Amino acid sequence: MSERAAPFHCPYCGDEDLRPGEQGHGAWECGACNRAFQLKFLGLLARGLERSDTGGDRT
Repeated sequence: MSERAAPFHCPYCGDEDLRPGEQGHGAWECGACNRAFQLKFLGLLARGLERSDTGGDRT
């Protein structure tokens, strides 16, 4: 796994014109909509993800 994962699209406008921000680790700037945002990994879910396409309710 790399130290810095790059987003593929801006979360606000969807454009791909992104560059690393000057605010530190995880900061990105969008050249299309002129917004800055920060990505942060919070951790893993203890129970994991439950799929909704299994065909029935899980109990």
